Amino acid sequence: QVQLVESGGGLVQAGDSLRLSCGASGRPFSSDAMAWFRQAPGKEREFVAVISWKGGYTNYANSVKGRFSISRDNAKNTVYLQMNSLKPEDTAVYYCAADVDRPVVPSTLSGLYDYWGQGTQVTVSS
Repeated sequence: QVQLVESGGGLVQAGDSLRLSCGASGRPFSSDAMAWFRQAPGKEREFVAVISWKGGYTNYANSVKGRFSISRDNAKNTVYLQMNSLKPEDTAVYYCAADVDRPVVPSTLSGLYDYWGQGTQVTVSS
């Protein structure tokens, strides 16, 4: 059974940091592009960050650029999202996702991702 499991969410204050993890199992994910998306209450799911299968390409939403960093450890089948200088507007459920098609340029479109985790809540208080 293919699974992506996120962890590391929680309640923090504005300016704090969190590191989210996404562990993959059930199939090898080392060749997949991996991404983080988030969804705030009443809003659509939005792209946050993506990393290519080798880790040489990353892309970020403008709203998190310079504050968030995505990385991966293929030996551990895990992708990370380091979130610094958190703001109340970062409050959302964060999801990791895998794109098995090995795109040359990993996508920011949620519809192109094949596997999803259940999400982890991040709440940032002001």
